[in-house]
Amino acid sequence: MVRVGVLGAGGKMGREVCRAVSGDPELDLVAAVDPRLVGIDLRQVTGSDVAGLQVGGSVDDLGRAGAEVAVDFTVADVAVETMRWCAANAVHAVVGTTGIARSSLSEMERLFESSKANCVIAANFAITAVLMMRFAEMAAPFMDGAEIIELHHDGKLDAPSGTALASAERLDAARRRAGCDPWPADRTTSSVLPGTRGGEGPGGVRIHSVRLPGLVAHQEVVLGSLGQSLTLRHDAYDRTSFVPGVLLAIKAVTELPGLTIGLDSLLGF
Repeated sequence: MVRVGVLGAGGKMGREVCRAVSGDPELDLVAAVDPRLVGIDLRQVTGSDVAGLQVGGSVDDLGRAGAEVAVDFTVADVAVETMRWCAANAVHAVVGTTGIARSSLSEMERLFESSKANCVIAANFAITAVLMMRFAEMAAPFMDGAEIIELHHDGKLDAPSGTALASAERLDAARRRAGCDPWPADRTTSSVLPGTRGGEGPGGVRIHSVRLPGLVAHQEVVLGSLGQSLTLRHDAYDRTSFVPGVLLAIKAVTELPGLTIGLDSLLGF
């Protein structure tokens, strides 16, 4: 069994991960970390059937518990420190925290390349989200423009989402690989309301962020060409949709040397 520790255990995703890990016969939940809930029985926090496991307040609790894989769903600065600790302590990392700076990703690539531990970072662990990005990437060379609309719950702290940024990067990269011209420049010359056209992402792809109560995680990639359009939409109605991808990453990370970004290679493409 793989010994797993979860950071951000009291958060919405952290609770789901704790429940999923404790219910998987191949995994053993040995540590849960959340500085806001130190000393509380994990069963009170998550409903996980893990007798005697109390919530810890530091990543060092993973080391004391002998965790082999750390799962992080916290905030960007905490996740970066977690990954540094994992690389230094030979503990594999699975990170679903978004908003991590590109410079930090470059640092993690260097750290895990020389570490005995590996790391998987994914902007989105929902399998359908990964498929949406892949399908959009396949379509990009055949279309003349693209925009992204990402929709999340009103408690999400960063905008645009990591999935939206990753999607824009992949659209742009797909066109470059195919030798296509850059996306046409935006012809809008004036906006009655500033920001109406969204933010300009990689390759000039416009990204629009929606934050509303009742939403969980959703995204549309809208591609247009002469006389036609293609819309690809992913909807996550519940955070349990991310669990299969997280479990997949936990079980695969030991065999993926260095830093792996995204779930594509885990799904075979």
